[in-house]
Order: sequence, then C-alpha cells, then structure tokens
Amino acid sequence: MRKLFLFLLFFSVIFSYSQKKKNYNIGILLDNKTIEVDPLLQKLKNQIKTVVGEDAIVNFPPNNLLVNNYDVKKATLNYTTLLNNSTDIILAFGIVNSKIIEAQKIHKKPTILFGSLNRDFNAIDVTKANSGIKNFTYLVNSQSYLEDLKKLKQLTNFKKVGIVIETPLAKMLPLKETFDKSLKEINASYKLIPFESVKDITSNLDGIDAVYVAGGFFLTKNETKKIASVFINKKLPSFTINNINDVKNGIMATNQSVDNFEQFLRRVSLTIESYINGIPLDKMPVYIEYSPRLTINYNTANAIGVPIKYSLLNNTDFVGEFKDVNAKKHYNLLSVMKQVLNKNLSLKAKKQNINLSQQKVKTAKSNYLPTITATANGTYIDPDIASTINPEFSTGGNISLQQTIYSPAASANINIQKNLKKAEEENYNAEELNTVFNASNAYFNALILKSNAQIRMRNLDLTKKNLQIAKENFEAGQSDKSDVLRFRSQLAQNTQVMIQAINQLEQGFIGLNQLLNNPLEMRIEIDDPKLDEGLYKDYNYAQLTELLDNPTTREPFISFLIEEAKKNAPELKSLDYNLKATNRNIKLSGSNRFIPTVALQGQYNRTFGRNGVGSTLPAGTAFINGNYNAGLNVSIPIFNQNQNTINKQTAIIQKDQIEINRQNSELYIAANVRNGVLNLINEISNIELSKVSELTAKESLELTQSSYQEGAVNFVQLIDAQNNYLNAQLSKANAVYNFLINAIQLERNIGYYFLLHSKAENDNFTQRFQDYLLNKQ
Repeated sequence: MRKLFLFLLFFSVIFSYSQKKKNYNIGILLDNKTIEVDPLLQKLKNQIKTVVGEDAIVNFPPNNLLVNNYDVKKATLNYTTLLNNSTDIILAFGIVNSKIIEAQKIHKKPTILFGSLNRDFNAIDVTKANSGIKNFTYLVNSQSYLEDLKKLKQLTNFKKVGIVIETPLAKMLPLKETFDKSLKEINASYKLIPFESVKDITSNLDGIDAVYVAGGFFLTKNETKKIASVFINKKLPSFTINNINDVKNGIMATNQSVDNFEQFLRRVSLTIESYINGIPLDKMPVYIEYSPRLTINYNTANAIGVPIKYSLLNNTDFVGEFKDVNAKKHYNLLSVMKQVLNKNLSLKAKKQNINLSQQKVKTAKSNYLPTITATANGTYIDPDIASTINPEFSTGGNISLQQTIYSPAASANINIQKNLKKAEEENYNAEELNTVFNASNAYFNALILKSNAQIRMRNLDLTKKNLQIAKENFEAGQSDKSDVLRFRSQLAQNTQVMIQAINQLEQGFIGLNQLLNNPLEMRIEIDDPKLDEGLYKDYNYAQLTELLDNPTTREPFISFLIEEAKKNAPELKSLDYNLKATNRNIKLSGSNRFIPTVALQGQYNRTFGRNGVGSTLPAGTAFINGNYNAGLNVSIPIFNQNQNTINKQTAIIQKDQIEINRQNSELYIAANVRNGVLNLINEISNIELSKVSELTAKESLELTQSSYQEGAVNFVQLIDAQNNYLNAQLSKANAVYNFLINAIQLERNIGYYFLLHSKAENDNFTQRFQDYLLNKQ
C-alpha cells in the first residue's frame, strides 16, 4: 500500500511539472530551399531542442516552414502568415527576408534574423552590443564583397571579374553602385552575371579573367561541382562568398571561417533558450567572434595555375590533396621501371662497356685475319756505279702477305675476350637491376614526401585550430596569454616545417626526373599505390603475410628465395665468366705454351720501269720484271724470361681471388635475402599496428582538445597529443610505402622483378616454390 502511494505521488508530481512546461512553435522563413538545405535545417532543429532541453517543448510545425523563392511579395505574405498563426518565435534567413524584417517598425512576435548580411550595403549595425528593438535580435555573419574581392585580387591580380549572383537578388539589391565603388577601389572592372540556372553562369564567362560567386548559397553540391569544373577548364580563378563546402566542391577559395556556420547554429539555439528563460531579445548580445580566414582548394589553384605563395601558409587553410592535375606525365611504378630501363643515362653509358668489349672480341679475332701490304718505290743510283742489275733510274713495288694459321695466344685471347664480354653483359644486367631499384626507391620516396607534405598541411591546420582554442580560453579567462604565444610560436615552426616538406617533395620529383632522363623542371604526378589493388594485386599481400607469419613456411620460403637469388644473380654469373677467362689464361701459360705458332708469309715483287745507265741489255736478253717468294714459319717459345711461369702464377692468384669473391657474394646474397624477409615482416607488422596507433592517437587528441577547452589540461599536454597524432599519421601513411620499398628491395636481391615479368612467368615462379616445398617434405 505504501509503495502504491509513493508511485501515485511521483506520477502526480511529474504530471504537474509537465503541465507547467510551455510549448513553443517555431516558424522558419527562407529565401530558397533545396535538398542541400534539408540536413542543415534538421541540424538546426536538433540543436535547438538539445540546448532548450527540459525548459520547454519546442515544435517545428511543417506548415511554418515558408519559402519566398526570392519574391518580396511572397516574403511579406510568409511573414504575415507567421504573425497571424500559432507561431511563437520567428527565425528568418536570407537577404530577401532580411529586407522585410528590417522594414518592420514594431515586431509583433519574437523574431530572430540570422544568416549572411553584407555590410557593403546593409542597414543593420553589426557593431552594436544588442538590437535595442523589442522582440527582435539578429545574429549575422557580416560579410563584405569588397574584402573578398581584395583577397581574390591579392591571389590572382585579376583585371576583370565576373560577379555571379541570383537574378532576383540582382534586381533587388543596389549591386551596380556597390560594385562600381568596390572595383574602383582595387583598380579593376567587373561583369555582372545574374543567374537562374547553371547554364546562365557557364554561358556568360567571356571577357573575364576571374569569377566571384557573390550568391549561390542554394546551389546543390552537383551544381557547384559543375560550375567549378567549367571555371577550371577555362582557367578562371574563382572565389565564393559561401563556406568551405563550395571550396571542397572545386571553387578555388573562400574567406569564410570553417567554424562560422557551427557558431551560428549554436548562437541561434542559445538565443532561443535565453528567450524561453525570460531574457528579452532586445537585451541579448548580437556580437559573434568572427575572424575571416582564407581557405584555398589546392587542386583547383594548381589546375588553374595560381601559385601558392609561402607567405600564405601561416594564415590560410587548404583543402584537397597534393596532386598536380597539370602534370605533363603521370607515373605508376611499372611505367617508372620501363622508362628508366629505356632512357636512364647511366644505363646507356654502362651499355657502352658491352660495345667496347665486343670491339675487343673483334680485335682478338682479327689476329687470324691476313696482313697484306703493298709497297711502291723509285730509285736513283750514281751513273758511275749503275749497271743492268741496278740501273740509274728504276721504279718498282711489291705486295706482301702474312697469315697466322694457328696461335695458342690468339686463340686463348679470343676465348678470354668472349668471356669478358659476357661478364660485362652480366655487369650491365646487375646495373639494370640496381637502376630499377633506385628508380623504384625514388618513386616511393616521392610518395612518402608527398604524403608527409599532406599530413604536415593538416597538422598546420590543426595548430591553427588549437591556437584559436587558446585565444578563446584566454578571452574566457581560463588560461593566460602564454598559451596563445606558445601556439603562435608552434604555428611559426609548423609553417617552416610545411615549407620544408613542400621543397623536399620538389626535390624528390627532381631526383625521379633525373633517373628517368626527363627535363628536371618537368611537372610529373605519381599514382598512390594500394595493396591488393591494380598493379600491386599480384603481390597477394594477405597470402604473403600468412606465409611470412608462419615460422614453418618462413624458413623454406627463405631457402627457396636464396636459391632463386643465386640462380638469377648477374654478379655471380659475371664472376663465373671472369673465372672461365682466368682458367683459359692459366692454360695458355701452362701446357699450351709449347704448342707452336704457325704462320704463312709470301711476297710478290715487280719492276715497273728502268732508265739511264744500265737500263738496256744486250740483244737477245731481257729483264725479269717480276718475282715472288713464299714461306711457312713455325715457332715454339722455349724460354721467355720466365714470363710464362709468372703469368701462370698471377692467373692462379686471380682465380683464387675470384673464387673467394664468389663465396663472399653468395654469402652476401643469402644475408640480403634473409634481412629482406625480416624487413618485410617488420613492415607487415607496422602496417597493422600503425592503423591502431593512429586511431588511438586521434581519439587521444580529440579528448585532450576537449579537456583543454574546458581548462582541464595545459597547452603542453595538447601539443604532446598533437605531435603524437602527427607521428602516428606519418607512420601509418608511410607503412605501405616502406613495405613496398622493402618488397622491391627483396626482388632486387633475388634478381627478379615481378612487375617486369608476365603473369605466366610469375605463375611459374610460384610453381617452382610449390615444387620446392614438396621436395623438402
């Protein structure tokens, strides 16, 4: 019975309390409405209900949401409708509605004007502490066309700008007077582009070199993307009066702070809550801390060709990625590999060594080609001693031939030079492998630098946000000015680091261009790789992870790779060819030295003419004008200053040296393969752990930021949390690149790049491993 009594008492108290809670119907006036506005309205409604909480029951009747479609008469009718129905509080948004609200001398119902008013021609004084008008207050983001145009002028130095604004607003607002004055101040001209559709904008862009979107709040996301794409294609820098969502959708820049809209929603909610709790609207503060902040779409600016000055970094936010859409060439890893093989200058120079070796082979073979010499002579002899044998004047000539039939030294030299040429070819193959790895390494390093620059940019934005929090805490008395100064110092440091990151990225592209034999100033772009996608799908990351994670399969896999590495290694093949050449040299200086050298020689002599004393013979006789001789030479070196023995000993020492180098190379290859596999295991682990680390660091930063805003932690803890998150981001972003670098390094060590071989060849490689495993069982 007692329990029943307590329950009834509790229920009666609750019922009584609920009876006392007042209902408030809120009406909303809009200039326009699109599907993009619906989630914003819902967000506003939810926040108002959350802030008001248990103080009252807040309703948003559907028939109290009225849109005027830029029609002044309709706006007046909508306002009158809310005055005459059950609406308790009126929220008005937009320029047309603001004109209607401003014209009211008496506000019959509580009215809150919020949204964007332009101080270039608006009558509301935004510097006042409160409205001073009964039943009326305003919360406005006081924008300025002039300030926006100054920013656009600073960025692009335009001469004539196209100003895009809705046609109804162009008819209603004193735009000509306003823009004539503003553009004259910045020494430029303009072209007004009123629009009712996207086509009205895109078809009226002739004769201008920049675009200022002075309206367009109700353009949909797709419509904004469409006009931004046209601006980019026409190389027109664009600036919007709206928030950064337009910039994210492709417009080049805005001067709106990222927090503006959230601030307005919060202040509208707090204003309604204060009114419900008994504070008159005319006594409420209207001032909102607003710091215009330039936001630039990096990709749009890059596509149009607007340079990003380093001086902007400290006071500018950026959206987009470090991607050069104007790059003359885009590269992935395979295209880098192929081009470096075809165009790298070091490789081309190295290839000449093969051609030089071929010349030495030709020279060696030429020892078996004949030597033919033709000689001509003329002779004058003292007449006193001239005779028929040697007349006073005579002319003649001869042709001689020398031909080596067999020479052990010549034959050995041919064999030696052929082996040395093959060794040089293997040296070139090794250089190819090294160059491909160097180019791949430069490619991934450029990706790392690109990722680092992107993360450094986000970290710079985070520092700007933390600086803003520090300023707010200082103004609220929660911290002293030292926090603000510390974050300003941090901002300067991070800006310098950002500049260095951008320059390092440029240096990375210069290094890659050098390897690819491109002009160093050539603008290139590199594709971001993703594991198990595109080119890297054949890496079969999951299978490789499982294979290396299991010690049972890891050791056979390493042994197989070592065998493959030794089989493919051009360094070992080069040593083998050098060993063959040395063995041939040992043989020449040993038993082959007693093999004779056989040569053939012959000569034909001819007298062409005789004159003077001794040039005639008695009758019945004649001169013999031509004769020849031939001979065969056989020579055997019996003793040659002990040179043969010395040469043999030298060759044996060289052989021992080559064999030692081969053993060392095999050991080096095996160690490289083992270390490469262990490095891969480390990077596989790093990929997974870095994901966890980044998520944890991000959550920790968010909690620390919230605690700092509430004064629960100091700036040192916030900076530590920020730096921890920065390092976690860098680690996660670079983990995949480091894995791929180590994978390419392992491929270099085994002398087999999977991307440069066909699928059939790669499948054969896998099959050899399967066969190897079966043979080991």
